[in-house]
Amino acid sequence: MAANKKTKKPSKVQSPLNEAVVIRKLSFVSIFGNAILSGFKFFAGVTGNSGAMISDAIHSFSDVLTTFIAWIGVKLSKKESDASHPYGHERLECIASLLLGVVLMITGLGIGKAGIENIFSKNYDSLAIPSGIALVAAVVSIVGKEAMYWYTRYYAKRIHSSAFLADAWHHRSDAFSSVGSLIGIGGAMLGFPVLDSVASVVICLFIIKVSYDILKDAIVKLLDTSCGDDYEKEVGEYVSAQNGVVCVDRLRSRMFGNKVYIDLEIQVDGDKSLREAHEVAEQVHVNVEHQFPDIKHIMIHVNPSPEPAK
Repeated sequence: MAANKKTKKPSKVQSPLNEAVVIRKLSFVSIFGNAILSGFKFFAGVTGNSGAMISDAIHSFSDVLTTFIAWIGVKLSKKESDASHPYGHERLECIASLLLGVVLMITGLGIGKAGIENIFSKNYDSLAIPSGIALVAAVVSIVGKEAMYWYTRYYAKRIHSSAFLADAWHHRSDAFSSVGSLIGIGGAMLGFPVLDSVASVVICLFIIKVSYDILKDAIVKLLDTSCGDDYEKEVGEYVSAQNGVVCVDRLRSRMFGNKVYIDLEIQVDGDKSLREAHEVAEQVHVNVEHQFPDIKHIMIHVNPSPEPAK
């Protein structure tokens, strides 16, 4: 990824949340909601003769699995640093996001394959016409999954969780797939049975797009990618305004899972004692990590300046 591409913005300081409680709530809402929805949609798909709704039900059931993976990833990423992992375990959440993306990709391709086979079979007269219960299930799914998307997205951003943000987008992709189901089922009921299979292919495309975005985000965060010029400029301007700092010589950022590491070189009045220069650097360290919660650690190197700080 190019260094000048904006990939991350600093988060605003908000009231603290109990992350363990939030993670449990998100996991429960997602697992319980998806289990109910997938069961209802599968029943509606079978009894209502809708291949699109059965595909939609499989998609919802995959959410149960992916939420469980996200929960494990977040729990592991919160483990404290140890002798073997002195920088922490945040990247385990990225690995969970990779698994989420792979599951989504496989699910989408499977759904698309079944739909394409029906379309190219050209035996449209043999395709069953869906009934009203399949249409009702599509509407219920759209409303339910969209609500779960906004709920999960809100708290994922509050606790800075890429795995649960990926899970939120999984909810949104399920809502999109249900829109496709609604159109396909409605068209099939109006006398165009092939539209039910077309809907399955549309669902496949939505799922593949979301899985691609999730995989791309996880890979970027695993590769120590820069947070971008905009992010580094904002941090640099904040540092330059700190007491005792003459200027910023160099600032580099890298993503480490859902956290950020900063390497910083600042100029301090060269006539200051070692103790005084250290105090300036320590104050910058504390202030930056407080102002930018995404920053897990900032390493500061002090250079002597011929000019005193303003």
